[in-house]
Parts: sequence; structure tokens; C-alpha cells
Amino acid sequence: MTAAAPLETLAGLFDAPVSRADFDRHLMATYAPAAFVPVRASGLDVWDQDGRRYLDFSAGIAVTSLGHCHPAVTQALAQQAGQIGHLSNVYTNEPVLRLARVLTGLTFADRVFFCNSGAEANEGALKLARRLAYNRGDTQRQTIVSCTQSFHGRTVFTVSVGGQPKYMEGFGPTPQAIVHVPFNDLDAAAAAMGPHVAAFIVEPVQGEGGVTPAHKSYLEGLRALCDQHGALLIFDEVQTGVGRTGHLYAHQAYGVSPDVMTTAKALGNGFPMGAVLATEAAAAGLTVGTHGTTYGGNPLAGAVALQVLREVTHPGFLEQVRERADQLAQGLEALVADHPALLASTRGMGLLRGLVLGGAQAGKSAAWVKQAQDAGLLVLAAGPDVVRLAPALVCTAAQVDEALALLRQVAQARARA
Repeated sequence: MTAAAPLETLAGLFDAPVSRADFDRHLMATYAPAAFVPVRASGLDVWDQDGRRYLDFSAGIAVTSLGHCHPAVTQALAQQAGQIGHLSNVYTNEPVLRLARVLTGLTFADRVFFCNSGAEANEGALKLARRLAYNRGDTQRQTIVSCTQSFHGRTVFTVSVGGQPKYMEGFGPTPQAIVHVPFNDLDAAAAAMGPHVAAFIVEPVQGEGGVTPAHKSYLEGLRALCDQHGALLIFDEVQTGVGRTGHLYAHQAYGVSPDVMTTAKALGNGFPMGAVLATEAAAAGLTVGTHGTTYGGNPLAGAVALQVLREVTHPGFLEQVRERADQLAQGLEALVADHPALLASTRGMGLLRGLVLGGAQAGKSAAWVKQAQDAGLLVLAAGPDVVRLAPALVCTAAQVDEALALLRQVAQARARA
């Protein structure tokens, strides 16, 4: 335990320079961030404390989809901050009312609940499913079915529903009535269904689980199973939403609509923002007093998300995303073909792509991420075997080419090692 600093040293506390070492000194050790500290960014370019530039193909884990410091988003935030920033949900506000109208106009949904993150959105959706059954007097309908290798957040409930046991270790006892089945396995899903199931939650593209898209027949089958058994179908579009796949939401490309959808990440382009979207029937699960949040749906978040949606739905924007996605996919396929001893395949949807490591490289995604970073390219891991790319949707053809060239440098270096 350290003693509190005397008041006369406060100026030093606020204004003294900081470095990466301050993370190890002062922050809880829940992360192991890179050795450099970013201090400035624009578009897909990031600069660290030493002035080195990096090409960002991670977008804050698929968050800054309009790029860093997008001028229209920055202006919307500043303008709203000069009007009214926070009220709590004792009152409503104009930006969030407009945002709700836009989201329901663009999607299947009739109702929206706003929160601050993807984990909160999924927590709300899962609570909604159980409460809906309770409201209907169906008190035995409590089970949540999800997929192995899924990821739905870090709250105790969402991490338990997620299908990766490593994230649950040491946090028990975990919530009950949760069943996991293999992803893209419709027979397993059917075997898990019954009158006890409140909801089936699934990512149209598993992100953290390896950038694996669902089969169209799988989502269609889940829709039919949920209808047959009276369960809600929840799509977790936290990572795939707001243009990431070349469609506003990934399920729209599949032609399958859920009862409930969660969205966050890119919806705020870096400002904390999440939402639960639901049909009128499903939304009846949450009534006055059953759920809430202090910050969710605040005017600042509403103004930012409105501007994000203005940009993403501008004519031609999503077509451009699909063009860049095709370019990236073709480049990754060529990289795999040129390095069959290192790379097994590539997969994904839109500008969410996974490079699957093979042979002796299997299990070494963290090393690839670090080596790419050293070369000036920021990418992500999606499990031990997959390098994940999720660039801003505004990336140019030249930036895609640059990223592919840097990845090729990494592959060549790994081949020589």
C-alpha cells in the first residue's frame, strides 16, 4: 500500500510526463498492452510518443470504423457537449430520440434500449429473454443456448454465456441454465432446444472465436427452431454491426431476422455506446423498473451514434466497403497461396478477416501480431491460431495494399526463421 500524495504535489500528479512503465506501476494487470504508447491518430494512421507511425488495421477491435478523429463525428460530439452532456434516464433527450427512430427505421426492430458497451447490450438482451418468459407466466423457460467459441462480453452473465471456458475460470459459481453447442451445427442446436429454452444467442460471424462466419442454412435453421419452440433468437452483432461486413448489419446479408439484436463498438466510433434492438413482442420483456443504466442513452452518445449512422448509410459507402473487402480477401488468399507451409486459409466477411495459421505457426498468432506491430502494422489475434484484420471502413485501396505488403514481410520473415 502506498501513502496518498500530499496536496502540494498535485500539479506533478496531473502534469508530469507518463510512459508505458506507468501502466505496470499503477493499473491493474488485466491487460498486457504494447510497449509503445499511442498519442495521436487520424484516419488509419497512429503515432506513438516517439513519433513513429503505424497503419491501424485493428480499429480499436472493430470500433473506430470511420477512422480515428473523424471530423464529422468529432464535430457532432463537440457541438452536443456545448449543449447538454448528461441527464440520466429520469429524463429523455433529443439525440437519443432521433437515434432510436433511425435505428428502428433501418432495421427489423420496433424498440431500442441504450447502454454503454457490447457486454451491457448482451446482458440486457439475455435479461430480456428470461424476463419475457417470466412475464408470460412461463417460469420454467430459463435456459440460454449459445455456441462454443463464442464471445458475448465480460460480465459474469455474458462471460458464462460465452463459449470459451478460459474466460470463466475463477469466477464461479456462474449463472445456471446455460447450454453450449457447437457453432454451425444445426443438429446440435435442435437437440438443445425445448420448452425450457428462453433464447438462442449467436454471432453471425464469430469474432473472438476465430473470425468464422455462420452458414446461411445455419441461421435459417436457428430461426425455424426458435419459432418452433417459442424461444427468442438473439443475434450478437457487437463486432459485425454498423457496416463491418459490407451491410449495415450482417444478418441482413443472410436474409434472416432475429427477435433481438445487440450492437455496440462501431456504433459510437470510440465513444461508449451500445444498444439492444427488439421486435415489439420481444421488447415486452423489459418494462418500467426491470432494467436500467445511468449513462446509457446520454445525449453525447446519441449525437455521436447519429453521426456515425449518417456516414455509414450515405449512398455508396457500403459499396465502397465491399470493394475494399474484396481487395483485402483476394490479397490474403494470395498470401496463403504463396506461404502454404505457414498459412492454412483465410476467412471472414466484409472487412472482418482472419488469417488462419498452419503448420509450425499454429498457436503463434500473438507472435505474428507482435511482428506485424514491429513492422508498423496494427492487427489483432482471434485465438491462438488466427490473425484478425478489422480496418476502418474508410480504408483506401492504397492502405489495403500497404497492409498486405507489411503482412507479406512478416510471413517472409517467419518463413526464414
